[in-house]
Amino acid sequence: LVSKPAPYWEGTAVINGEFKELKITDYKGKYLVFFFYPLDFTFVCPTEIIAFGDRIEEFKSINTEVVACSVDSQFTHLAWINTPRKQGGLGPMKIPLLADLTHQIAKDYGVYLEDQGHTLRF
Repeated sequence: LVSKPAPYWEGTAVINGEFKELKITDYKGKYLVFFFYPLDFTFVCPTEIIAFGDRIEEFKSINTEVVACSVDSQFTHLAWINTPRKQGGLGPMKIPLLADLTHQIAKDYGVYLEDQGHTLRF
């Protein structure tokens, strides 16, 4: 995908504890850090996602937004956010978690692992 336009995506995300429809065009005129992680409730991913969320104001100060995406549902995303960090959850998040239930977004970005049913960390 280097040197090519980013594939279009849209879907349901958890933003500030609520379900909202989100699409890539919502970020027109801004830089976007759009990253994938394999699954909710895994042990490595929370540290990276939390780090992005904790630094969102730094990103916004340089006209940059951050969106995390996995093949889990918005309901699982919400459950993970509602789980305290000390219990393996994310706690309150300041970045959207986008649901990719059909796996189409991950496939369009070339990060879907067909044999494992989830994405690469990217």
